[in-house]
Amino acid sequence: MCPGSVESAAPGSGKSVCVMDASSPLGRALVDRLLRRGYTVHAATYCGCQREDEDDEEASSTAALLEQLSRGGEVYKHRLKVFRADPFDYHAIADAVRGCAGVFCMFSTPNDQAQCDEMSVETEVRAAHNVLEACAQTDTMERVVFTSSVTAVVWSGGRRRTQAAARRREVLERPRLLQEVQDNHSLLWHALAKTLSEKTAWALAMDRGVDMVTINAGLVSGPGLTAAHPYLKGAPDMYDDGVLVTVDADFLADAHVAAYESPTAYGRYLCFDNAVCRPEDAVKLAQMLSPSAPRSPPSDELKVIPQRIQSKKLSKLMVEFANGIYGELD
Repeated sequence: MCPGSVESAAPGSGKSVCVMDASSPLGRALVDRLLRRGYTVHAATYCGCQREDEDDEEASSTAALLEQLSRGGEVYKHRLKVFRADPFDYHAIADAVRGCAGVFCMFSTPNDQAQCDEMSVETEVRAAHNVLEACAQTDTMERVVFTSSVTAVVWSGGRRRTQAAARRREVLERPRLLQEVQDNHSLLWHALAKTLSEKTAWALAMDRGVDMVTINAGLVSGPGLTAAHPYLKGAPDMYDDGVLVTVDADFLADAHVAAYESPTAYGRYLCFDNAVCRPEDAVKLAQMLSPSAPRSPPSDELKVIPQRIQSKKLSKLMVEFANGIYGELD
């Protein structure tokens, strides 16, 4: 049984936590689980990050989502508080996290590569800075769970890198990376945004003494995902390197709950439940991205690739958590 799938013995009773941004599939799944586990949830959305040339459609859909969350079961309504935040508005973020014992910090990646650019990078970095600073100034804060990406582990500059190489290279020079992304289109804006925002969060967490854990997630699969997603711009190279992975939003939400509630959780956790390493895996992924497209057989150009990315650290945490080592589950 998944953690938080039904009403539990209220491990979160008496505690408030903030989910930011609550409008994403992961955010909605987390809000649901946390309410079921007894927490009072501050559901915050980044309502002020639309670009000037966009119409009010996105703002309207956000408002509709907030209204829907507020009606998400009368039994939980009294424990759900809705906030509107802005990555560039520190005070709005501080209001959302005030009184919370935990914060789940995530930034939704746009579904279109054309929308992921240098401004996206700046927005995510600023959001990470403001959220961690607000958490550092919150006396009740116990832990921050920061959602990052597998791409922040397996990519650096314009070249792929393995986990071992990732551990060896500790410092990323931001100005050089920005220049490389302009000169070398193989570098993902998505990877740059996730790398720099996570580094910003870690720097502030260590400087301010904030207990933080990161979940480096694979591509979140589910409705609305298309081949235009920025994560997939480097998919062929990631496939060749054995690091193309995906994750279901519900599994990812469970991992976040485990990372928050388990006292021994620490550092970074790679999170995925599917590795695309065989031609038939690639075909399934392509079919998921374009369900209406004709089903084609695996290309002769694809070959079976050894999986070069593991999630053993998270698997151990999830097994211990599911077995109730850190408290009774459902």
